[in-house]
Amino acid sequence: MTIALLGLLAFLVITKRTIRTSPKKALMYLTTGAITAAHWAFFFEAIKVSNVSITLTTLASTSLFVALIEPIFFRRKIIGYEVLFGLVTLAGLAIIFQAESEYSMGVLLALASAVLAAIFGTLNGVFVKNDRPTVITTYEMLGGVIGLSIYYLIVDQPFIIPNGIDWIWILILGLVCTSMAFVVSIEVMKTLSPFTVSISINMEPIYAIFFALIIFQDDEFMSPLFYLGGLIVMSTIFLNSYIKRKRTNA
Repeated sequence: MTIALLGLLAFLVITKRTIRTSPKKALMYLTTGAITAAHWAFFFEAIKVSNVSITLTTLASTSLFVALIEPIFFRRKIIGYEVLFGLVTLAGLAIIFQAESEYSMGVLLALASAVLAAIFGTLNGVFVKNDRPTVITTYEMLGGVIGLSIYYLIVDQPFIIPNGIDWIWILILGLVCTSMAFVVSIEVMKTLSPFTVSISINMEPIYAIFFALIIFQDDEFMSPLFYLGGLIVMSTIFLNSYIKRKRTNA
């Protein structure tokens, strides 16, 4: 998050843009950044105690929580089919939980990560209506750095300094996969709802499982029930897109 923050600050300096905003907005962005940091902490811990496939497939439940949270922040009625898709996602996760019971802690940690992702994703959908994505993301990365720093002080964990090629991968994660991806995800919320964004991100497990099978091989092979549950979760993406397109063309 520090690398993402420095990358964003460099971009703002080069493009001669300001990060000036009101103190109230800055505080909201910083707080949301701390929530984002907590999301990633649960996310990485879930991967550590289970694997990539379990964590990312469970994280697809974010859309269920967004379907419940978004109407509160946007002051609109709950859309029935969004809740239905959320429940279908939950059913798929229940199959995964049963099929891979030895990874139950990973599933629970990933669910906690999903709740936090739903919260900060929905908040960003509100924020982007009144501010630029780069400004929002810069403050959120700063809030995340502050939050994680306080966490390290409380738990007194050793801070590991990367070395060698690890720096290359961490730079890619910080600059491309965090700051750039975060700015783009907020930018699209100018035209898409947080629910549609979150359910579209559910494609991530498909990409991740593919790469994980190549990189980690046997460690990522799951039972047939896991893939059934994953298929149910993924089906909500295409059904949501189909219904949204029909409603738009009607």
